[in-house]
Amino acid sequence: RQRQMCIRDRFYSYSVGASTELALSNATVARATQMILSMVGCLPLRHYTKQWTGERYEKIFLENEAWMDAPDPKSTMNFIMSNTAMDILMRGRAFWFVTSRSSATGRPLSFQWLPASMVTTNDQSGPQFFGQSDQVMFNGVKLPTDDVIQFISGVQGFLFTGARTIQTALKLDQAAERFAVNEIAAGWLQVGDNAEQMSAEDLGELAAAWRQARQQGAIGALSGSVTFHEFKSDPNKLQLLESRQYSSLEVSRQVGVPPYLLGIGISGSFTYQNAQQARQDLYLFGAKQVLDVIQSTLSMTNVLPRNRFVEFDTESYLYENHLADVQVEEARENDREEMYS
Repeated sequence: RQRQMCIRDRFYSYSVGASTELALSNATVARATQMILSMVGCLPLRHYTKQWTGERYEKIFLENEAWMDAPDPKSTMNFIMSNTAMDILMRGRAFWFVTSRSSATGRPLSFQWLPASMVTTNDQSGPQFFGQSDQVMFNGVKLPTDDVIQFISGVQGFLFTGARTIQTALKLDQAAERFAVNEIAAGWLQVGDNAEQMSAEDLGELAAAWRQARQQGAIGALSGSVTFHEFKSDPNKLQLLESRQYSSLEVSRQVGVPPYLLGIGISGSFTYQNAQQARQDLYLFGAKQVLDVIQSTLSMTNVLPRNRFVEFDTESYLYENHLADVQVEEARENDREEMYS
């Protein structure tokens, strides 16, 4: 038996926040977050307890409870974990609402993800959060604190720590876009000294007609008294390639994903050795902080009984990487045998 609760149908729509959407419009931000979320969303949870052996604690794995495989019965594990990780990464915290509890133990049986952009906490305004809030408001509606699982990260969200980086990256993208939509080479029209001088209005109409004809692909025609001069500019400078490259590197540093995983060309950052360790690098430098926040929060006593824990099965993820190393080494060994045979 279980007690059912749900707030999904109490609101017409959810929102992830305009600031998150704006940040994700940058290709490097989108790729970096996608890599972290793809890892978090694919990892299963494992249930275990600890036993003291006299020298150290030993993990004893237990059968998973139903919510550990499907926290929200109305959505997939990948969906709820990916969105939770996105909120932690972007805003430094995430929220689940307890939708059902056991009538016998009072423990949660199912959850619902709440977009962090729609949650306000008057006693924890951020961007640095000092603990769990006792005043949780979702879209203006006060929620019972006991029914809200709060994932609080020890690191401030990327939207706060990387605000200037995001703004710079977006401005550089906009500058490149302005260059991309210009169908013709930049330049100016000059009326000859011996020709009848034109008024400012006539000059404006002439320039507009010239631009429109070029955009339509029509053949341009100018009288002998008018000359078109092209700006002698380097296209690489107009597209700000070096600045955008450095901006992408800054995003990589802020999010924590190694530059070579994002295709950022840094000398010495992509070799055979570290390419084989790509998964481990993504886990250690990008996703581990987010994974630890989620699994430690779900192991607290408001979710599980004392001495019961959950963790992400990262061993299988890294083991696949080990298999890749073994297969590559076997292939190289076979090549050596063929070469000397």
